[in-house]
Amino acid sequence: MMIEDEELRSLYKEASAEHIQNIEAALLHLEKNPQDNTKLEGLLREMHSLKGDSRMLGVKDVETLTHEMEEILGTVKRGEQLLTPQLFDCLYQGIDAVRKIAHEAITGQPSGVSVFHVLAQLMTVESNDTQLETQNIIPDSQNTTPTHTRVEQPLVSTETIHPNEPTELIDDRIDTIRVASERLDKLLTYVGELVVTKGQIVNQLTDLEEIIALWEDLNQQIFASRRLFQDLLQDVPETKQRSLLEFYDLLENRLKQLGTNLNNLKNKTIDSNSRLETVSDELNSGVTSVRLVPLSGIFNLFPRTIRDLAKQQGKEVNLKIEGGETSVDKRILEEMKDPLLHLLRNAIDHGIETPLERQQAGKLPTATILIRATQIGNTVTIEVSDDGRGLDVEAIKQAALRRGICAEEELLRMSVAEIQSLIFAPGFSTRTSVTEISGRGVGLDIVRANVERLKGNILVEFTPGLGCLFRITMNSVLATNHVLIVEINHNPYAIPIEFVETMLLVSPQEIFAVEGSQTFSFQGQPVSIVWLADLLGLPVKVPASTQALTTVLKSIPCVILQLGSQRLALLVDNVVELQEIVLKPQSSLLKRVCNIAGATILGTGEVCMVLSPTDLFKSAKKTVVSITVRELAEIAQIKKRILLVEDSLPIRTQMRRILETAGYEVTVAIDGQDGFEKLSENQFDAVVSDVQMPKIDGFEFTMKIRELAEYKELPVILVTTLATEQDKIQGERVGANAYITKGQFEQGEFLDILRRLI
Repeated sequence: MMIEDEELRSLYKEASAEHIQNIEAALLHLEKNPQDNTKLEGLLREMHSLKGDSRMLGVKDVETLTHEMEEILGTVKRGEQLLTPQLFDCLYQGIDAVRKIAHEAITGQPSGVSVFHVLAQLMTVESNDTQLETQNIIPDSQNTTPTHTRVEQPLVSTETIHPNEPTELIDDRIDTIRVASERLDKLLTYVGELVVTKGQIVNQLTDLEEIIALWEDLNQQIFASRRLFQDLLQDVPETKQRSLLEFYDLLENRLKQLGTNLNNLKNKTIDSNSRLETVSDELNSGVTSVRLVPLSGIFNLFPRTIRDLAKQQGKEVNLKIEGGETSVDKRILEEMKDPLLHLLRNAIDHGIETPLERQQAGKLPTATILIRATQIGNTVTIEVSDDGRGLDVEAIKQAALRRGICAEEELLRMSVAEIQSLIFAPGFSTRTSVTEISGRGVGLDIVRANVERLKGNILVEFTPGLGCLFRITMNSVLATNHVLIVEINHNPYAIPIEFVETMLLVSPQEIFAVEGSQTFSFQGQPVSIVWLADLLGLPVKVPASTQALTTVLKSIPCVILQLGSQRLALLVDNVVELQEIVLKPQSSLLKRVCNIAGATILGTGEVCMVLSPTDLFKSAKKTVVSITVRELAEIAQIKKRILLVEDSLPIRTQMRRILETAGYEVTVAIDGQDGFEKLSENQFDAVVSDVQMPKIDGFEFTMKIRELAEYKELPVILVTTLATEQDKIQGERVGANAYITKGQFEQGEFLDILRRLI
């Protein structure tokens, strides 16, 4: 009988082979150590598991035989019979029969085993041993016969289940092999190079299409010039006309042949590229999956360590592990063991209270530490959390001052998130004395360094008195990297995509100065914004002409990086594309170069430096800005001119200040008529108007603007106290681009609408 379901069949193949192997190993051990009851109990468990698996999948014969062998071993465990060589022989033959029957259930090939005869032999052994036990209980002074049981000859021929018989029924193929990790790493590097080569071929295909386009253009020009050529031949002697005509015909034929060859080459290249893409993707996925190993490989090392450390500290800790089946690159498994162990030691030493302290705080005496791993796509998150006392912000401040990590005035300017991040500073520790666990000056900076080396980031969160959480995020695969390619002074630079939060365009009006630093508002929070060229020590490119500078500054490409809870906005010349690369490690010459993590070769063949986001954050704190965006805007004189029409002096003054602070040049008008006259005298980029005004109200004013062809596209924003739906419809009907009620006026939203309209 063959198991029908393919997946269950595969699972039974692996499980039964493991159980049978363990049973044989246990029998071999018990032959030499018959008094080892622990091994006997393990053998019974293996028998029971094999019986259960076989029953579940309908392999009745295996279930029957294992049950009988289990019964025999049960009598041995109860002391009702002895483990004799004859008994072992029968058990070996029984397990051989089980192996063949399991093979039949997996492959469908007949086993040739007579279950009836094997079962009869096993039952005979059990019966004889029972009789032996009875004879041993009843004394017989005349009986001098040895007490060993004589086992009858097997009722199953050795041709059926001989253990040493070479047979085609036994699957002796090697399903797994061991490969040195160095070879696998080298193979994975080659696969990464293949992925990059695939991108280069795509670029070559683009070049080929450009050549074909040139051929088509040349062919059209020659075809168009044929009549002119024939007219010119009339002035050529007849003896030379034939040679020229032959040359012209040859040229046309060669062009035609060239076109045919180019198109054939293009089609073949497309087909080859498609096959290469399929094969390289599957090969990359396959080889990468070989390197993936479950995190349980290191998670399972921690329970004993936690137990010993907690006992040493007089604390009670329950360690919970979730997501151990999450698979990551082998290198991550190797390099994350020590950082995670450091976090766990820190949790016990700093975070977890003693049982008495926990009870006084209304907590259970036993603390809980949780290690959880989750995966979304290629991103793996490892969290280490505890329900201890959390972080002590004041203690962090004092330790930072005591160890000279930062000055007191710097602490005053720091946010809570920035103060929390001080625990990752080199040499930081709140311990003032050395213990076996803490106080040696080797702190969480080692954890952060290891995480960053794996191109990940670490974030800490806490609730005072309730616990602390460390969240580590990184890619599960390290062979290739997805990067964002940006340009600075026509040179490409790569930024690892896992640190890129978003990309957007900013205008000079959005950037303002805070304590000498360039800042802009992103999602309601101030974010430092710098030229990437400044961080790299390159000149900020300033176009020579005012017109070109004006064009550049209308919207500047910006990349927002995120490292933990910190954000940094980088101004670049151009955002090119997302690309998959193979990161070349830094050579010894580049080891000390700040902001550079390595290099790669792009599909175009260009060498591209891969930037280190963690270094960029550090550089941003000490880099001197060469020229601000506002200064460039002033050079280009690109202030947008706004016509503000408002009859109320207080509101007019307030609106003018808002607009001027945002970098706009404002002209005011006291009503619609005044506004229309000023509109005819000057050029404006937008109009902001009230509705309820004397002489000409805002609706009529907007209507008059739209009647003139030159103002059809001029942005008009109505800001009014009229908030009914009918008023809003009226504003839309007369041609206003936006309608904002003063009762719901919000400065940021208003400026955002104005910026988008301009």
